[in-house]
This record gives sequence, C-alpha cells and structure tokens, in this order.
Amino acid sequence: MEMQSGFRKFICDKPFMKAVLAVAIPMMLQQVIASSVNLVDNLMVGQLGDAAIGAVAAVNRYYMIALYGTNGLTAAASVFIAQYYGAQKPEKMKESFRFMLIVALGIMCLFCFLGIGLSRPILQFFTSDEAVIQSGIAYIRIAAVSFLPTALTLSIYSSVRAVGETKLPLICSSAAVATNTFLNWCLIFGNLGFPKLGVAGAAIATLIARCVELGLAMTGLFRGSFGFKTVLSDLLKIPADIARRIITKAAPLMLNEILWSAGMAALFKFYSSRGSQIMSGYSIASTIGDIFFTLFAGMAAASTVFISQPLGANKLDEARKHGYWLLGFSVFLSLFFAALMYASTFAVPYLYSQISADAKQVTVHFLTVESLMFWLYMATCQCYFILRSGGDMKHTLIMDSCFMWAVNIPLVFVLTYYTKLPYLTVYICGQLTDVIKLFFAYHLVSKEKWIVNLTISKESEEA
Repeated sequence: MEMQSGFRKFICDKPFMKAVLAVAIPMMLQQVIASSVNLVDNLMVGQLGDAAIGAVAAVNRYYMIALYGTNGLTAAASVFIAQYYGAQKPEKMKESFRFMLIVALGIMCLFCFLGIGLSRPILQFFTSDEAVIQSGIAYIRIAAVSFLPTALTLSIYSSVRAVGETKLPLICSSAAVATNTFLNWCLIFGNLGFPKLGVAGAAIATLIARCVELGLAMTGLFRGSFGFKTVLSDLLKIPADIARRIITKAAPLMLNEILWSAGMAALFKFYSSRGSQIMSGYSIASTIGDIFFTLFAGMAAASTVFISQPLGANKLDEARKHGYWLLGFSVFLSLFFAALMYASTFAVPYLYSQISADAKQVTVHFLTVESLMFWLYMATCQCYFILRSGGDMKHTLIMDSCFMWAVNIPLVFVLTYYTKLPYLTVYICGQLTDVIKLFFAYHLVSKEKWIVNLTISKESEEA
C-alpha cells in the first residue's frame, strides 16, 4: 500500500472517523463518569471549606501516582491482548490477562499499605498546613483501601477495551458515580439519618462505590464472551516467556507513568507553595479539566483497536496509515474540546460558591491557559499512544516523563522559588515547554519504529 505524503496523510475518510468515534465516545463517556467521582467529591467537600478541599486534593495526588503506575502495567499488557486478539491466539490473551491481574493488584497493595502506614509524611510532602494534614489523614486511611478493588477494575477495563468493548466500563462507572454521589450526600452532611462524617464520609463513599464498580465489572466479564477470560484455578498459570515479554514492555511504561504522576505531584507542591488559594484553584482546575481530557482516553482506546490489532494481524501498512490518521483526527477533535473547556470557566463561580474569590480566579486562569494549549497536549499524547500501541515503550519513557523531569520541573522549580514572577506567568512558562516536547514526539513517530508485530517478531522484544 502506498503511503500518502505531506499533510494529506493526516486526513482520514468519513468511515474511519465513524469507526473511531464508535470506540472513543463510549470510552470518553466512561472517563467523564469516572472523573465525575472526583468532581462530586470536590464539589461536596468544597462546601466544608478550603482545608477540606486541600486535603482531598493532596490525597488524590498520591492516588494518581498509584493509579498511573498501575495504568502503565495494564496499558502494556493490553497491547499484547489486542495484538493476540488480532492474531487469533486466545490462550496467549488469557495468559496476558492473568499476569495483568496479579501485578496490578500487587502494585495497588503496596500503595494502599503505604497510604495507611505513612499518611502523615505523605501529606506533609504536599503541605505544611496542619488543618489540611489532619483532614487528609482522616481521608487517606479509608480511601487507600479503595485502591485494591480499583486494581482489579482497571485490569478488566483495559482488557475489554483491547478487544473493542467499551460499553461495559461505561455502565459500571455510571453505577459507581451514582453510588458515590448518593453516599457522599448521606455521609458528608449526615442526611437520611446517617452520621455526619465530613471528609471521612467522602472516603467511605468512594470505597463503597469502587466495590460496587468492581462487582458489576466482574459480572459483565463472566457473562460476556471474551477470549481472554480465565477461571480462578488457572490464575497462576503464566508462562515465564509471557511474563518476561510483558514486563520488558511494561517496565518502561510503568516507570514513565509513575515518574509522570510524581512529577505532577511535584508541580502541585510548587504551585501550592504560593498560597492556599493557589492550591485550591489548581486542584479545582485539574478536576474540571479532567472532564475534557477524557478525549485522551478515547483516543488511547481507539489507538489500541486501530493500530495494535492490525499490527497483531500483521497488517503493517494499515496500522501505519491508521497511526497518522488518528494523529490528524485527534487534533481536529481537540479544538472542539478546547472551546468547551474555555466555556467551563464561566461556571466556576456558581459551582464553587463556598471558596474564596481568589481561588476562583486562579481556577479560571489555569483553565483558560489549558484550553488555549489543548490541541498541543492532544497532539503530543496521540504521538505517545501511537508509540505505545506498537510496543515502543522505551521512547514513550524518554518523550514523556524524562522530558518532564529534565525540562519542565526544573524550570517551574526555579521560577517558583527563585523569582517573584506571578503564579500565572510561571504556569504559562511551564506549559510552553510542551512545544519542544511535541517536536520530539512527532520525530519519534515519523521514524516508524513502532510498526512492529509483537506476536511473531523476536526482534521487537528488544525494540
């Protein structure tokens, strides 16, 4: 197949657009709903004051490190499931799924125990405000237990998406949000005869919601006809070859996700050092922004289906063409999402009526900058998804978290602590480093080392 050159190679046809949206939209809706769990906590806890919302924000930063580390493993394993699905090798799919389940649970167990046992030191990393720390301790010691069902749910979601099923996560997440919202209303404020528990009530609601979500996900898995589905007695039947191949690809991706989320936590700490209003505003902007960044999750799922599966079926030219089409289409979609993100700034004063006027202004400023740069974030992330879909995990590590720690974090650190520049100027300077990152990311994509069939190529194991 002859590849189009120049700008035209990024322009896809209408049938492809429809096929991508059929995969991406359910995934985006599921992510919107999943993000709504944090938004609901944010809105309801926000009524308790700045200390409470700061506490939940700090704990969520720790949770994000655990979540992204686990996502690194599940994303790598799901690439194998997708390629084995394309190659029609169900037994290999099962072995990949078993490995994913066990390792994901192990990662989350570690973060759960650390969260419970080292709650104060973890919170002191983010803030020195004792009121925030006390509220955070009450929250994290309960919420950390929710990491365990989350590990299993993430594994199921990643696996079903790898074979093109996106409706199950949508249904399960919807039920989780409904459960979390209702129990938040009951347990935070003491409605319907429940005790008034404040931030601890929000943590209990989150834990129960995650357990409900897992129960529904497991029910859907057992009732569905998924090729990777396995029986409990075979859970430990994982050939050393499969474990080695997955961990070889997963290790750089897991390291990348952990370093990236740790980097985001460090940035949260830097900006928060400028005052509690900055801390609250940054947290709220991140929570609202997550609703629009769900486009990234949709395009990640589409990349797995339209790149990894053709690669597994050894349709290399088709995978190459789809990679460039997805890059062009994702940037086009990002313009629409950017407009919606900017429009959301007008709702902030009404959604968060209990926080200070300064915190509201900070929120609006951060969201405005993000909306203007949204297309840049999307283009860079789509390059990341393309590389990951072909198993090129080493380059994803270099372009993402290595770049963050080598360029973005040092710059923001120096500007925050060694200059008197306004917080917004510091933030804009930090975000503009993504221009350099995009050039580097596209260079890696254009080299096309990601066009590899992992199911048959031994050479790919060393890629």
